[in-house]
This record gives sequence, structure tokens and C-alpha cells, in this order.
Amino acid sequence: MINTVLDQASGLRKMSQNNNKGVKVIAVTGGKGGVGKTNVSLNTAIALGQLGNRVLVLDADLGLANCDVMLGLRVERNLSHVLSGECELDEILVEGPAGIKIVPATSGSQSMVELSPSEHAGLIRAFSELNTEFDILIVDTAAGISDMVLSFSRAAQDVMVVVCDEPTSITDAYALIKVLSREHGVYKFKIVANMVRSMREGHELFAKLSKVTDRFLDVSMELVATVPYDENMRKSTRRQKVIVDLFPNSPAAIAFKTLATKAVKWPIPNQPSGHLEFFIEKLVNG
Repeated sequence: MINTVLDQASGLRKMSQNNNKGVKVIAVTGGKGGVGKTNVSLNTAIALGQLGNRVLVLDADLGLANCDVMLGLRVERNLSHVLSGECELDEILVEGPAGIKIVPATSGSQSMVELSPSEHAGLIRAFSELNTEFDILIVDTAAGISDMVLSFSRAAQDVMVVVCDEPTSITDAYALIKVLSREHGVYKFKIVANMVRSMREGHELFAKLSKVTDRFLDVSMELVATVPYDENMRKSTRRQKVIVDLFPNSPAAIAFKTLATKAVKWPIPNQPSGHLEFFIEKLVNG
């Protein structure tokens, strides 16, 4: 136990030395599956890369990872190999469109969903030894309100909740916001209205969600993107591409590019929470 604590402390000190520049950490989450959360994560990441940012995407659906599959990338090793000590984090990074880097996780592994304390320490060490420099970390969480989803969300600086115009999506998004605000001290949320038929429908969707949060919760919400339903999205998915890369002038692609332009301007705190080591420490220690 003492060695584990020392390993954590050493890793965090090294990370602090290596990452003196603030890293913007954005968690992309959603109350339920099927709302397009990973599509939002990857399209936003690639749009940010096209703007010249160095972007790292952490596929944080540790047991059912799919970022690499959606981009048609060949992955030989993933986060489980890092935690087992077989390789370093830099060795598993795969490059996607616009130069973004992806930390691939596993698919169909229950053990990755519930990490042990020693594996948590391994996660700290892995990030502390990361030599690849980047400006923005996008964390694509799993759906729902599992402990891992809550941990990643409360550790990030910005939480983007993806919601679509379905009763279950709105209900589950509210449940996620409720748990994060009441039990984990997260009070600011950025909302992405996804797959809507019009800008008006996006604003109405946000109004539906705001009506219940304003009534029962003490939170601040901001509609940061209204992404229209776009048939090109399905075409892109079939070809294992993202819409901002394959159909850059389509309505959804333009919405993602607009979101990326906004995200670049979101402030990075000057205090320690603006650094990667704080993200990892907060993730592990809660």
C-alpha cells in the first residue's frame, strides 16, 4: 500500500513537471446509449485538430470501446496492455484524421470496468510517463451513471451532455445531471442537442431539459451545439469515417466545426485543475 501511494505521488510530481501548460479536459457523456455520444466526441476532436490543436481522445468506455472501430483504425494493443505493464501509454496511441491521437480501450472486458487500486495507480503512472504533448483531452465516457462515468465527468473541467429529442434521452440526461450535481459537486453543464430536425427543435429540446433542472436542481446549463439530423452521418459511419472529414460541408459537419471553435475559447483554469495531473488525481481519488 505504501509503495502504491509513493508510486502515485512520484507519478503526479513527474506529470506536474512535464505538463506545465494547462490542458483543456472535456468529458463527453450522456444519460443513455444511442444518442450519438461517440460521434460527437470524434467529430469535435477532429474539428479541433483541423483548427491546429493537438488533441488526445481517451476512449473511456473501458469495457465496450468503439472509437477505433468507428474510425476504421487498426489497434494491436490497448489500455489493458498498459495497465498490465506490457507497454507504455505512448506505444498504444493510434493516429486518426487531422492528427488526433486516440487512447484505445478494450471491448468485451468486464475487468476493465472495475479497476483495482493498483490498476488505478497504474493509470496515474501511465499518464505521468506520457511523452506525447497535447492541448486538449476529450474523454468519451460510457453511457449511464456508472461509477466510472461519474468519475471521468467530475474530474473534467467541462462536461458536455449529449441529448436527443426522445423522452428517455431527456429523462436519463436529467438523472445524470442530478447525480453529478447533488453527489459530486458538478454544477456547470454544456448541452449538445443532437440529431434534431431544426435549430428551433434543438432550442425546444434544451428548454425541456432546462425546465426540469431549473425546477429541481441548482445547476447552470448552456446549449453549446445544435447538431441537425444528417443522412451523411449514417453514410460516414458505414464507411468508418467521420462526417467532418468525409462530408465537411454537410449541415452536421458545420455544426461540429462551430462547436470546436467555441470549445477552443473555453477557459483553462490557472489553478492546478488546469493541469493533466490534477485530472488524473481527481479521477482516481474522487
